[in-house]
Amino acid sequence: MNNSNTYDVAIAGGGLAGLALSIQLAKAGYAVALFEKERYPFHKVCGEYISLESWNFLEELGLPLSDWGLPVIRRVQVSAPNGEYIEHELPLGGFGISRYKIDAELAGIARSSGVVVKEGIKVTDITFERSVAHIHTGSDIFHAKLACVTAGKRSNLDIKWRRPFTLHRSNRLNNFIGVKYHIQTDFPSDLIALHNFKDGYCGISRIEDGRYCLCYMTTAANLQMNGNSIPEMEKNILYRNPFLSAIFSSSVKLFEQPLTISQISFERRQRVEDHMLFIGDAAGTIPPLSGNGMSMALHGSKIAFRSIDAFLKGHIARHEMEQEYADRWSRQFGRRIWTGRQLQRWFGDEKRTNLLLHSLKPYPKLISFLIRQTHGQPF
Repeated sequence: MNNSNTYDVAIAGGGLAGLALSIQLAKAGYAVALFEKERYPFHKVCGEYISLESWNFLEELGLPLSDWGLPVIRRVQVSAPNGEYIEHELPLGGFGISRYKIDAELAGIARSSGVVVKEGIKVTDITFERSVAHIHTGSDIFHAKLACVTAGKRSNLDIKWRRPFTLHRSNRLNNFIGVKYHIQTDFPSDLIALHNFKDGYCGISRIEDGRYCLCYMTTAANLQMNGNSIPEMEKNILYRNPFLSAIFSSSVKLFEQPLTISQISFERRQRVEDHMLFIGDAAGTIPPLSGNGMSMALHGSKIAFRSIDAFLKGHIARHEMEQEYADRWSRQFGRRIWTGRQLQRWFGDEKRTNLLLHSLKPYPKLISFLIRQTHGQPF
């Protein structure tokens, strides 16, 4: 492959999974193109907490995390809508960093590693013919031996390809909205909190530069019942949790308007379709209670790299690569996602959440067990 529009691997989506995969591939000597519809740096709706399972991997990619003085998070607090709460140590812990910072830094490392980072370019379609993937951008067509999709929770490509999860009627797993603020507030720097409210939950934790990420997820129905007004929904629903009422009323919001995302689905997805590898949220949106999607996206990129590397070196056939990646992904994340889905069913219901936290409070060992089930190990 020897023309300027042809690569070994093309990656649609420049979030954590896409950037991490591109860096690994480029460092291994492959020609890689990464397509991102936005331009770095930019904000994304995200909880912005990464468990320490990812620390070594990110430093191996080239991020100088140890030099940035990032807040290390050692405790978790979970509250019910009625204000009952539990607080517990995080066995492994985590750290806070904004997507604005980490994505842009990884994009810089990708460029310096040889990745062709195509910003402000939206992939409109990917087709596969005669063992070559064709990446359509509207104005041009690029070609690659392999295409990977890391395009997020629900992309234009998902809808165009009519992936099964986009065709289901609205239900408790597929019609969520996400809202994020950066704020200034008085809150412990070593604590991450998850405050529940009717049909939703809101997380808060510290990121860089003394700021905090305040991000919540709820059903589209909650927003509709409040005239599609985010302030009205927050006042009428979120504020009923005394913790959230205190946080919202005493904080300074640093965004002129909140960041929002809609039509979030937690339904199952295939990891491989039409010879494309789906990685990160594109492989299966991670319930927030599964630990954290940022670490799972990063780890997923490492799993994908191993299989892709073996394929490009000619050690395994394409169908073996696809099956190997799908199997490894399921073994690594299957139980974690299942546990997250079960917990989400409890936390998505006001009465159940109150009952669950009241029941868990006297049993710290059970709390530790649940936390371990929803977090991974260093990779």
